[in-house]
Amino acid sequence: MYAFYTFTIHYIIKQKHITTTATISQYFIFSTSMDELLSDTLVMIGGYFAIMNPFANTAIFTALTADMDDREIKKTALSAVITALCIILGFMLLGRIIFDFFGITLPALRIAGGIMVFFIGFGMMHGRTSEAHAPLGGGSAGEQGQNIGVSPLGIPILAGPGTIAVSMSYSATGDELQIVVNALVFIAMCMVTYISFRLGEKVEQKLGRNGLRVITQIMGLLLSVIGIQILIDGVFGAISLFEQHHAV
Repeated sequence: MYAFYTFTIHYIIKQKHITTTATISQYFIFSTSMDELLSDTLVMIGGYFAIMNPFANTAIFTALTADMDDREIKKTALSAVITALCIILGFMLLGRIIFDFFGITLPALRIAGGIMVFFIGFGMMHGRTSEAHAPLGGGSAGEQGQNIGVSPLGIPILAGPGTIAVSMSYSATGDELQIVVNALVFIAMCMVTYISFRLGEKVEQKLGRNGLRVITQIMGLLLSVIGIQILIDGVFGAISLFEQHHAV
């Protein structure tokens, strides 16, 4: 076994032209950080997919745009995802500034956000839509000329408090690569949501009411677990801050 590891290390060194011990350490640290980034990316995908729930929200979109023609439906779908994208990207980029201005710590955000995300997911598991991500009233397409793409579709359905909490939790460390990956994942989710909205009736017919209900409950379970994990990270972070404060 030792011979195998020795051969593997020598092979990597030869292939990567690594000549110093320091460079070897840097290479393995880089590999570990890439693994962590991949793991974080998968968590982001799961979190955004669960909280945005594009398939279930398609049913809401179809109901709100029932009296529109195809051109208006396309415009409304685009307006909804652009609104959500601008809001969430704004919180991602300005998260650190907001923290510093209000004196908010990362553990505080994670604890509050984790609790919020958990209850949203818990409600979804029991077939209830969170009021924070629910459309306001029973508005129709022509209601006082309101642009339903901005509200209620863009906010609060797609970019509600839960989505904001998740996005800021993933970007609050201030690491540039983490923010870029977070933004790319959210952009991809907005594209999936747009396509789902555009294929609204087909998606709804294909999945059916029972299918949408099952997907919502599964997403709720996933969201609840993610919420608890964010909460745990926040608690451990708070303990660490407490220890650092009393160590000084």
